[in-house]
Amino acid sequence: MRDVAIIGAGLCKFGERWNSGLKELMAEAGIMALEDAHISSHDVEMLYGGTMASGRFSGQEHVAALMADQLGFKNIPAVRIENACASGGSALRQGYISVASGIHDIVVVGGVEKMTDVTSSEATTALGGAGDQEWELFQGITFPGLYALMARRHMHDYGTTEEMLAAVAVKNHENATKNRFAQFRKSITIDEVLRSKKVADPLKLLDCSPISDGAAAVVLAPLDIAKKYNDTPIKVMASTQATDTLRLAERDSLTEVKATRIAAQKAYEHAKVSAKDIDVVEVHDCFTIAEIMAMEDLGFYPKGKAGKAVLEGETALNSKISVNTSGGLKGCGHPVGATGVKQAVEVVWQLRGDAKERQVDGAEVGMTHNVGGSGSTAVVHIYKRAD
Repeated sequence: MRDVAIIGAGLCKFGERWNSGLKELMAEAGIMALEDAHISSHDVEMLYGGTMASGRFSGQEHVAALMADQLGFKNIPAVRIENACASGGSALRQGYISVASGIHDIVVVGGVEKMTDVTSSEATTALGGAGDQEWELFQGITFPGLYALMARRHMHDYGTTEEMLAAVAVKNHENATKNRFAQFRKSITIDEVLRSKKVADPLKLLDCSPISDGAAAVVLAPLDIAKKYNDTPIKVMASTQATDTLRLAERDSLTEVKATRIAAQKAYEHAKVSAKDIDVVEVHDCFTIAEIMAMEDLGFYPKGKAGKAVLEGETALNSKISVNTSGGLKGCGHPVGATGVKQAVEVVWQLRGDAKERQVDGAEVGMTHNVGGSGSTAVVHIYKRAD
C-alpha cells in the first residue's frame, strides 16, 4: 500500500443557492481544487462523487458522470458513492483506497447536494430514507426525533443539560462567522438557542443543522510524488469505516455511536496516534447532541463529560481541542453529500496554516468524522502535514 496525500482542496459557498444548480456548485469546488493542485483536467485518472439523494432533491441521477463532464474529465471512470450523510466521507475513503492500491495516481473526490429546490416536507422524507424506512420513517419518527431520543437518554444517564447542547451551537456559529464559505455567519447566544422553536424535545431549531446547497472537492496523489504538485501536501494517515444497525432501536446503547468508536480505534491504530495527538477535528454535528456524543466516542472525553467541556469552552477555537473550526454542519451548513469532503477541505487548510481568522495555532494532526443515518455508518480520517 502506498502513502496518500491531498494535493488540492476546493469548496463553494454553502447555503440557499437559488441561482445555482448541481453543475454550477460542482464546477466552483472542482475548479478550485484542480487549481490548488496545479493540475489540469487531463491529469485526472479517476473520479469518486459523493451524493445522497440527488434524484429526490433535484431530479438528477448519474451524478458522477455529470461531475466528470462538468469538470472536463474525458473518458475516465467516474463512480457515485451513496452512504447517506456519510456519502462524502465514503467517497474520500474510496479515493484513498484507489491511490493507496496503486491502481490510480491522480484521483478527484467530490461531494455535492442541492437540497433547497424541494419543500421542507419533501426534504425530510428524502433524508428519512437514511434510516430504516419501514420501522422508523413510516412510523412517524424523523431524524430530529431519533437524535432527540439519544439526547434524552444522555441527559438521563449523565446529567447533560439543554445549556450544554446549546453551547455546541453557539461555538459552531462563532466559528462560522470566520468562514467565508459558511451558510450562517452570525453569532448566537445560549439564550437564543433555548428560546428557539422546539423541533423534537429537547432539540430546538437552533440545535439542528440546516438544509443546504453546496459542493466540495479534493485531489489525491501518491505521497512520494505529491510535492511535484503542491509545496504543502497533507498526508492521509488513516482512513477507516464501520457500521452498526440501521435501526436505532436495535443498538446496544442510545448514548454511544458504536460505529464511530470502532472506526476511531482503527484509525488511531493505523496512524499510530491517539486522541491526545489531535489538534483539530471536524465532527458530524447534525444535531448538537451528535457533537457531544462524537467527542466521547472518538476518545476525546469520557462518556458523559463532553457536554460540560463544551459549556466551559474547552472545544472552542484554540482551546484544549479545536472542534468544528469550519462552523461544523450547524454553522457552515450540511449539503449532505458534500459534508464529508468539506470536512477534509477544512482540515487541509488548517494543517497548511491557511485557515486565516479561524486558524488553529500550530496545528499538526487533524481528524474528520462523517456519519450516515443515526449512526449506522461512521467514516474517520486522520491527517498530518507531510514532512
